[in-house]
Amino acid sequence: MNAMPQRKADRAIPSIAGGVMSLNRLMDPMIEFVRAKGAYLWDSNGKKYIDYHAAFAPYLLGHGEEKVDSAVVDSIRRGESLFGAGATPWEQEVADLLVDSVPGLEQVQLTGSGTEAVGYAVRLARAATGRHKVLVMQGGYNGWMDALAFNLMDPAAAVKDHRYGEEHKLRPITAGLSEAATDSVHVVEFNDLDAIETVLKKEEIACVVLEPILQNVGIVKPKAGYLEGIRRLCDQHGVVLVFDEVKTGFRHALGGYQSICGIVPDLSVFGKAVANGYPVGVIGGKEEFMRYCCHPDPSKRVLIAGTYNAHPFVVAAVSATLKILKSKEANVYARLESMGQQLEQGLNDLLKDRNFPTTIVRQGSAFSVYFMDHAPESWKDIALNNDADLDVRYRKMLIEAGVFHFPVTTKQGSISAAHTESDIEVTLEITEQVLDSLR
Repeated sequence: MNAMPQRKADRAIPSIAGGVMSLNRLMDPMIEFVRAKGAYLWDSNGKKYIDYHAAFAPYLLGHGEEKVDSAVVDSIRRGESLFGAGATPWEQEVADLLVDSVPGLEQVQLTGSGTEAVGYAVRLARAATGRHKVLVMQGGYNGWMDALAFNLMDPAAAVKDHRYGEEHKLRPITAGLSEAATDSVHVVEFNDLDAIETVLKKEEIACVVLEPILQNVGIVKPKAGYLEGIRRLCDQHGVVLVFDEVKTGFRHALGGYQSICGIVPDLSVFGKAVANGYPVGVIGGKEEFMRYCCHPDPSKRVLIAGTYNAHPFVVAAVSATLKILKSKEANVYARLESMGQQLEQGLNDLLKDRNFPTTIVRQGSAFSVYFMDHAPESWKDIALNNDADLDVRYRKMLIEAGVFHFPVTTKQGSISAAHTESDIEVTLEITEQVLDSLR
C-alpha cells in the first residue's frame, strides 16, 4: 500500500494556532485535502478516496450536491444579501419546513452552529425553570461551551471503577472553563437511568441534554425503555429534556431520531445534515419554552443574536436540503438504508470469516465497527473493551488503500446518498485486503 501524503503546506502551520483551524481535525498523519465531490475526496497529491467521514457527518446528500449548491448560487445572484435588519421570506419558509418535518418543533430559531444552538437550549431551560444545573452524558459531545464541555472520552483508567447508578467525576475537555461551569454540571453514563434518577432527586437540574443515540463515540443505541424513562423523570422533576440531534437529526429520518423512538423532547437541536455541509444550527421545541426568547418580562427574556443567524445563503441550503429529503421521488432514506444494509452485511461476512472480535452497530446510514465482542451500551463499555489501537490501525490502513475514515477510534462512519452500490462493493474489496494485512 502507498504511504499517505503528508501535508505539504507545512510552511503555513506556524501562522495557525494549533496547526489547523479546528482542533478536532488534527490527524496523524496530516493529509491536505483540496477537493470533494459526491462520495469522494481528493488530496493535494491527486489521490482519490471513498469518503465515509463526511466532514463529521453533515454530508447526507454527498459533497457538492447540485440542487443545494445551485440554490445557494441562485440566492447570491438574486442579491439575497445579509440585510442585518428585519425579516426575510426565506427564513419564514425554512421555519415552516422545519416545524412541518419534526414532531417536537413548534417554533424554531437558527444559529451559526450546533454548539451555539445547544448553548441557547441550556439558557432557555435555565430561564424557564429558574435553575442552573445541567445533566449531560459521559461520551457525548454537545459542543464546546462552558456548560457542556465535560467528560468526552475519559480514559479507561478513569472509568473502570465507576459504578452503575452513580455520577462521574467531572473531567473538563478544555482549559479555561469558569468555576461556575464546574459547579453547575453533572455527568452520568449513557443508558444509566438509575444515575439520572439519583441526580434529579438530589439536585435542582434545569435540563438533561443528550444525544438520543450516542454518536460521538460511534453508534451507541439507547436500551429499551431508556429514553421513555428519561422523559418520565424529567416530567416528574420539572426538568427540561433537550435532545441534541445535531448528528442524529435528518440523517436517520426527516423527523429526526425523535420520530423513530416516539419520544418528544421539550427542546431539540439540529445541525450538520439539515444544510448538507453549510454552517447552521437549529434550536426549536415547544412554544412554552421557545417563547422565552421574546418573553414580555425583560428579566426572563433569553437573548438570541448573531450577525450571521439565518444568513440567506445558508437558509437557501437548508431549504433545498429539506425539499430533497421530503421528496418521494428522491427516496433518500430508503436508498441510504439499502446501502447501509449492504455495507453492514458485507463487513459482517468479512469479519466473521477472519474471526476478528468485532461488532458492527448501524443506524440507517451511520455505522461503526467496534473491536469488541458485543454492541456497547456506554462509553465505559467501549473504553474497557474496545481495542482502540487495532481500531486506529484498521482506519489508517483503509485510508492508505483509498477509503477514508477519520483515524481516531470509534468515530462514526457515514454513508451519503451520493454513494452507490458499486462504491460499497469497492469498499468491501479494499476492506478485505486490509483485514488480511491486519491479521
